[in-house]
Amino acid sequence: MSALSAAPSATSFWPAPYAAGPVDATVEVPASKSLTNRYLILAALADGPSRLRAPLHSRDSLLMVEALRSLGATVEELDGDGTYGPDLLVTPIPPDASGDVSVDCGLAGTVMRFVPPLAALRAGRTSFDGDPHARKRPMGAVISALRELGVQLENDDGSLPFTVAGTGAVEGGTLVIDASASSQFVSALLLVGARFTEGLNLQHVGKPVPSLDHIAMTVAVLREAGVVVDDSIPNSWRVEPGTISAFDVRIEPDLSNAGPFLAAALATGGTVRVPHWPSDTTQVGAKWLTILPLLGAEVELTDDSTLVVRGTGTITGAELADTSELAPTVAALCSLARTPSALSGIGHLRGHETDRLAALVAEITRLGGDVEETVDGLVIRPAPLHGGPFHTYEDHRMATAGAILGLAVDGVEIENIATTGKTMPQFPELWKALAATAGPSGSR
Repeated sequence: MSALSAAPSATSFWPAPYAAGPVDATVEVPASKSLTNRYLILAALADGPSRLRAPLHSRDSLLMVEALRSLGATVEELDGDGTYGPDLLVTPIPPDASGDVSVDCGLAGTVMRFVPPLAALRAGRTSFDGDPHARKRPMGAVISALRELGVQLENDDGSLPFTVAGTGAVEGGTLVIDASASSQFVSALLLVGARFTEGLNLQHVGKPVPSLDHIAMTVAVLREAGVVVDDSIPNSWRVEPGTISAFDVRIEPDLSNAGPFLAAALATGGTVRVPHWPSDTTQVGAKWLTILPLLGAEVELTDDSTLVVRGTGTITGAELADTSELAPTVAALCSLARTPSALSGIGHLRGHETDRLAALVAEITRLGGDVEETVDGLVIRPAPLHGGPFHTYEDHRMATAGAILGLAVDGVEIENIATTGKTMPQFPELWKALAATAGPSGSR
C-alpha cells in the first residue's frame, strides 16, 4: 500500500485566506534555512567565536542549534537588527569535548545529514533519531561514508536511529559515495572535510546528483571561511585540511520561502514585492527570476534590491526542469494555469519531508485538479478546482502550496498549517496580511 493511500489523520484545519481580487503587498521574509544551518555547522568548527546576523529562527534552525549545544558548542542570542529575532554568537565545540549525548533531528535533513560527520570529530557516542517520517528519509550514503572513513557506528540499518561512536579525529582521504538521492550527502562531508587529518577527496558515482545549487552554496560558504575547495572536476570535490576561520555574516532572506508570496501575484493577478533580494546568491530560489516569467509574470529587480512580481491575470503552463524544492510552489501555480505543464528532474523529492510527488498528486487531485506522476516529475493539466481539505503530511512546502491554491479557490482548508514552522513560523500571519491586501471582488 502506498504511504499516501490514506491521508494522515488531522487534528486541525486552517481556512486558507481567499483573495477576491488582486493582492498588492510588500513581504519581508525571514533568513535562509539552508544558509543558516550551514553557517552554524562551520561556526561549531571554527577557530573562534562567530556571529550570525539576522539568522533564521525556526524549528529546523533550533534543532541545529540544540544539536550543536549537545556536542559542546555554546550558542548565545545577541540583540541585533533582524526583523524576526536575535543574532546568534557561536563559540565552537572545544577540542576536548567528550561524553555520550543524543541529537533530535526532527524532520530536518540538514540536521540528520550534516551533524553525524561533525559528531565523528568528537570523542563520545552521539545517538541520532527524529520524527517518525525522518526514519524513512534517505540516510544510507552518509552512514556508509562514515564507515568507509573508519568511524564506528552502532545500531544502524541505513537510516535513523543510529549512534556515532567518535574518537575525536577522522583521518579522511579519498571517499567514493553515491549521492544521487540527495545533494546533502555531499554537503555533509564537505562541511567538515577541512577538519579531517588528511582533508577529503570526495567523488560521486551513480545517477546525477540532484540540487547541485545546494552544493555550490556549501562550497561558497566554505571558501568564505578560508577553506580551500577544488570543485573544478564534475562529481569530484577536494577539501584541503586546515583551519575554518571564525566569521561575522549577515544571512540572506530565504528565496525559496519567498516563492509562495511571489506566486500570490500570479494567483491573484496582483503585485508582490520582496525587499533585500540579493543580486549575487547561491540559493536555488534565485531561479524565481526565470521561472515566474515562463508562467506569465512580469518580474523586475529594482535598484534598491526589491524583487517585484506582477501577475498579468493569466497563468500559462510551462515545461520546467530541476525546480528542486521550488517544485511544490510551481506545481500549485501550474494547477491554476490555462495550459498544461510538465515538471521534470525532481524525482528526488520522493525522499524529502514526505514523498512530495505523490502528495502533490493526491492533494491537487482532491481539489479537482488533473495531475499525473511521472518517473521524475509531474504532468499537470488544466482543470476546474474547488474547495476542500488539503493534507500536508507534516511538510511545510505542502502547506504553502495549499495556501497558494486557497488564494484563488475559495474554501480550501489546510491541515496543520503550523508545520510551516519548520522553516517559517510567521507564515500564517504573513499570509493573512498578504491576502488582506486583495482588491475588490471581480477586479482580477
